[in-house]
Amino acid sequence: MYHNLSNQLSFHNKNDLYYITFPAFDASQQVRHCFSTRLGGLSQGPYQSLNLGLGRGDDDEKVYGNYKLLCEAIGINHEKLIFTNQIHDNHIKIIRKEDLEKYNMKNWVKGTDGLVTNIPNVPLVTLYADCVPLFFLDTKKKVIGLAHAGWRGTVKKIALRMIEIFINEFNSNPKDILAAIGPSIGKCCFEVDFSVADAFQKAFKNTHKIIFPIENEKFMIDLWEANKEALTEGGLPLSNITVTDLCTKCHHDIFFSYRADKGQTGRLAAVMELI
Repeated sequence: MYHNLSNQLSFHNKNDLYYITFPAFDASQQVRHCFSTRLGGLSQGPYQSLNLGLGRGDDDEKVYGNYKLLCEAIGINHEKLIFTNQIHDNHIKIIRKEDLEKYNMKNWVKGTDGLVTNIPNVPLVTLYADCVPLFFLDTKKKVIGLAHAGWRGTVKKIALRMIEIFINEFNSNPKDILAAIGPSIGKCCFEVDFSVADAFQKAFKNTHKIIFPIENEKFMIDLWEANKEALTEGGLPLSNITVTDLCTKCHHDIFFSYRADKGQTGRLAAVMELI
């Protein structure tokens, strides 16, 4: 049904539940992972149907059911999921053994937009509705990370911050780190004012690839290119980076989109665990 949308992704359908994986991560055989779509869940109305956002106006029991369906499809124990209440910054939490009894679906990591662990069978979750999902895997040290990069997190280079944590805390070599930039709002649809464009101008070097002026002091921003620049600044080879070419606003029949749905919408999830 959706297999021809992108050459960068693999689309999967299990019992009419659709989700996405990244071929480079699949080929490693070291992780179970996915990026969800809005298709195949229990939710209704503006949250139809695979809404994974708790506390957004949907019936929480339906959301819990959606998590169970998605996790069963990819082979993850939904009862072990670790969440974060994202704050649009660049703070990252390392999940260690002593944290495993502390965090669960109803007790989230506070004040962070990224999660990292080197413990097998610990599924990490980050949530989206136009912001950029970032996936990380060190294939040699066996470390994973997920980061939520809104425009503020992108400007603060949460992608670079993640690589620094891999290097400083796990002795990673950037050449061993795979990264993927998942479906999110594209430069076709992410219109901003001068103040936001100016923040990108100050943060990045190749702004001719990131900032595109239009009329009335408005600008289009390429969040994918900005995050790719942050990844290469951290030492990742371009060949290690998968950049998705799917805009969530353009394809809001497949993805939840905050802008397309004018704020009342569900949430997509990035999920990953080490095997």
